[in-house]
Amino acid sequence: MRILIVGLLALAACAHTAQEPAMSPKPVQLTQPMSTASMVPQPRSDLPAGSTYTVALTGDLHDFDYFAGAWSFVNKRLAARGVGSTDWDEFPARSCTTIYLGSVVNVDELEFPTKGWSGITFRNFDLEKKQWSIYWVNSRTGQMFPPVVGGFTGDKGEFYGEDTDDGRPVLVRFSWTKLPPNGAHWEQAFSTDGGVTWETNWMNDLTRLDPSKCATGRPVP
Repeated sequence: MRILIVGLLALAACAHTAQEPAMSPKPVQLTQPMSTASMVPQPRSDLPAGSTYTVALTGDLHDFDYFAGAWSFVNKRLAARGVGSTDWDEFPARSCTTIYLGSVVNVDELEFPTKGWSGITFRNFDLEKKQWSIYWVNSRTGQMFPPVVGGFTGDKGEFYGEDTDDGRPVLVRFSWTKLPPNGAHWEQAFSTDGGVTWETNWMNDLTRLDPSKCATGRPVP
């Protein structure tokens, strides 16, 4: 598995280079051999009352099979996070999702044509824990960022993790909603108060495209 992940990092590093301003977390440095298990967020005993943060959610091996193929995105991203902003930047994207190892692994390659950057999402399912870990690599650094973990219940999925944003520690939540047969919705939110309140800072609406848009395994216009 580690060989596959490192190979994906090399692919992302070779993509066109541009800044990705959506998140500014501290990347996981790959100067030493990497254990992905050590990156997975651990349970917290210091969270305040009212926190909804959890790393105990589980899912099913086939949670992401629905997303196989080509998709178009309409993205909305907050212009500034953590300051009460209501200004949203809207921009398009396209992606191709490929399933590997009998659904244990899936990979998205995403392109943001108006932004000049791209990225890869790597997801793996821990068969013992019955839990997904979701990792992100962008074309600017080629480095892997800390994962969020969780799974789906029906058409709703939630995934949680820890990160930093402009130097401040944040809790991270990914929320997925499948909208069969050809739609989906995703949101990213940060919490700076231990998971009591959350600010959604990025969301997108997905529409399934013709499979020919993913014929080579990569997104095409």
